[in-house]
Amino acid sequence: MDLISVIYCILIGLLAGSLSGLVGIGGGIVMVPLMVLFFAMPQHLAQGTSLAVLPASIITIWVYYKSGNVNIPVALIICCGFIIGGYFGAKFASVLPANILRKIFSIIMLIVAVKMFFSK
Repeated sequence: MDLISVIYCILIGLLAGSLSGLVGIGGGIVMVPLMVLFFAMPQHLAQGTSLAVLPASIITIWVYYKSGNVNIPVALIICCGFIIGGYFGAKFASVLPANILRKIFSIIMLIVAVKMFFSK
């Protein structure tokens, strides 16, 4: 990996981590489009790579937990669903063409953005 790529990786990580810690977004919303844009990664590879960054969120979780802002029972229940849903979602995504997967990803981001922008 060349120096520019390493710098892009660091910048993507800083941006995704900062926004994740600041507003609680999943890092994939930031990382996936940037990896596709800056590294010309296929959609599948960008999504898998963003999921591999998951252990980095442990520090963020710890900071929120220490300030009393983590509901452990809710998080554990959601985690169980996430494990099951993540497995089946990944299996389904792996057979979809990249252009369809990219469109699904874009539509979900757009719907969430519009909903959040217009909610009170």
